[in-house]
This record gives sequence, C-alpha cells and structure tokens, in this order.
Amino acid sequence: MAQGDGVSGRRGAAREIVVAGGGLPGLALALALRQALGEGVRVTVCDPAFGRKEPLRDLRAYAVAAAARRMLERLGIWDAVAAGAQPIREMVITDSRLADPVRPTFLTFEGEVAEGEPFAHMIEGGGLVAALREAAAAAGVVLEGSPVLAATPETDRIVARLPDGRQIRADLVVAADGARSRLREAAGIGWVGWSYPQSGIVATVAHERDHEGRAIEHFLPSGPFAVLPLPPGGSLGHRSSIVWTERQAEVPALLGGGPEEALMEVERRFGLGLGRIALESPLRAYPLSFGIARRFGAKRLLLLGDAAHVIHPIAGQGLNLGLRSAAALAEALADTMRLGLDPGGPEALETYERSRRFDTLAMGAATDGLNRLFSNDALPVRLARDFGLGLVDRLPGLKRMFIREAAGLRGRQPRLMRGEAL
Repeated sequence: MAQGDGVSGRRGAAREIVVAGGGLPGLALALALRQALGEGVRVTVCDPAFGRKEPLRDLRAYAVAAAARRMLERLGIWDAVAAGAQPIREMVITDSRLADPVRPTFLTFEGEVAEGEPFAHMIEGGGLVAALREAAAAAGVVLEGSPVLAATPETDRIVARLPDGRQIRADLVVAADGARSRLREAAGIGWVGWSYPQSGIVATVAHERDHEGRAIEHFLPSGPFAVLPLPPGGSLGHRSSIVWTERQAEVPALLGGGPEEALMEVERRFGLGLGRIALESPLRAYPLSFGIARRFGAKRLLLLGDAAHVIHPIAGQGLNLGLRSAAALAEALADTMRLGLDPGGPEALETYERSRRFDTLAMGAATDGLNRLFSNDALPVRLARDFGLGLVDRLPGLKRMFIREAAGLRGRQPRLMRGEAL
C-alpha cells in the first residue's frame, strides 16, 4: 500500500478491490480472485483481527457441504484441513419432547452423494480460517489489520477510509463486515428481517463411544438440538459439536449455573447413546435472527456473507450459503474483468444479484419454515410433520433429492462449487 499522501491507487493496469471483513467468505473471495487473475487484480482484505498479536480462536465447528468442499479443493485449501475434517456418514432425525423416555427416529439419510464422497464434513473454524489466511497471503492478497470505517463512491473509483486516516482508492469495495454492516447502512441499503425468540447455544462435547460419523438432529419443542461429529480427541477419546436452539427466555437460567449444572442440561438433551459425556468448551449463546438485504449492492459496493443475508442455523447452511455467494461473486468479477469491463460497474452487480437473489431467498424461507414447523408442540402439527418425515423416509428418490440439496449440488452452481477453475 502506498504511503506518502496516504492514498493508494492503481498499479499499472491492475484493478483494485477492497474486501471489508476477513471472515471465511471474504478470504475465499480474495483468494479466488488472485488465483484467477494474478497480477491483474490487487486485493486488500481489511479486518482488525489481522492486527492482533494473538488472533482470536474460532471455536465454532462448521458443516461444510460437498459443493463447498469442492470449492475449497479447487482453491488448494482442502489438503491443509482434510486431516481435521470429519465426514458425516449418516444423518438421523428424531422428534420428541424433552421428557420422553424414547426418541423415535423418523428419518435417516446416508451421508454420501457419490461413492466415496460424503454429503458434508465437520471442520473446526480455527484451522479453516488459518488455512485460508495463509493461502491468501501466499497468493499476494494484502491482509490489512484495520477495519474499513467508510467507503465513499466517486465517478470511477471508491475511497475506503481506514481508522488511521489512510485511504485506499479502489474500483470496488466488498462489504463482508457482518450482519450489522456499517458499510451497508451507510450506503442506504435496506434490510428485511426479524429476531427469533430463540438463542443458539454451541459447545464441544467429549464422549466415550465412537459416533461413527453419525449426525443427529433432535427436534424438541424449544428448537432443534444437533449433535455433529468431530474428529477423535478430547478427554474421553471422541468428540461432537452441539448446536442447541433454545427459547431466549430460558437461556439465562440454563447458562447461569456452574459447569455441573450446564453439563446436566446438556446430558438431558444429548442422551446416553454415546456413553458418558464431558464439556470440552463452555456453553456460548448468541441470538438468532433472519435477515436479507433489499439489494446486494450500491454504487461500487457489493455485499457478501452475513452483510447480505443471515439465516437460522437449523439446517447448518449459513457458511455454505456464504461460500456459495463468494464463489458466485468471484465468478462474476473475474468474467467482468477478463472482458476489460469495470468490476465496480453495473454489469458485475447485476450478474451477482441475479445469481444469488433467488437461492438466498429460498434458503432463508426454507430454514425459517423448518424452524417454525419443528419448534411447535401443538399435537396436530406434531402428527402431521412426523407423518411427513416417515413418508420421506420410505421414498428413496425423495431422500436422494434432499441429500443433494443439503450437499449444495442441486440447481446451477458457480464454477468453483463444481470443482472447476474460474
């Protein structure tokens, strides 16, 4: 970055793109653009996390669908994280009340979309973020340890302002700065959404018995309780990640006691199928919401990840949706620049908006509908949904359709998610 007057501009004919936010979608976009266009594009990712001496550990675990895995493989990331990835070989769905002595299984999915290819892997976030950062830096992406405070569009450029007064004059700014995006609000882009009366609680649980790659989704009246397999380790030899949806009003009491009380509440929901359990990390809660931007861009500004859309975690598709958007945006920008067009012009925005709007709305509606359906204890609703689950379980063709949907392989996918080069 040029110093002097504090302004950086073009280097020769190279285009300049600034990504505000160093999460997984932002880093994936930056890496994809550098790999596709090389020195033809200069990409700077701005995030205060890059400036910390001891980066914050990402303790979350993500379900990476088959299409997202193909993208990571194409980007050269998969080999770096594969040893810490746990294939999901089977998905089991139950529906019961918390006090029920038996949790009947209504639906099971085999975990492969093709021979030897699981529909998803569980990967812990810390290793995935580290691998993407390292690959992005090696590809020539500039990792700037400051946030973008403001992005001011001009006729043929946009000026990204940093906290210390420096400015980056770019062709395009990509706002990947989270659900409460400062840049989205400053651009006047509307947001449609609502908060759920629920919180998500996450933790890593150790257990005695091998999960054998089985993921379990317990549907309870307060919301789903997911047990997601992780690679071996922990104090009892085996580990799983839990994603626990609970009524918001109940969370303070559930988390307000000591470790023993927390473990007891987890045990009530986790069950005894994997033997004795222990908490490997504290329970952490966060509010749940749905939201989508009214449009995915403004003048020389495009939205990515949570800045564009937030969905309920019931289907574990939040990260996959963000990576799919990153793949689509990388494709739109690379194709635009190869034609000699301006990446901050209307062509790239229109292509990106067209490719992502329907898919994002459909996924948001599906997760919202599933949450409302399964977080309902009314007897007629319970009978109807359990009948529906049982019906799907007896129809192999319909099950294959659902598993391919969960794997991100239905419909037209961006090239990266098909495992193809940009």
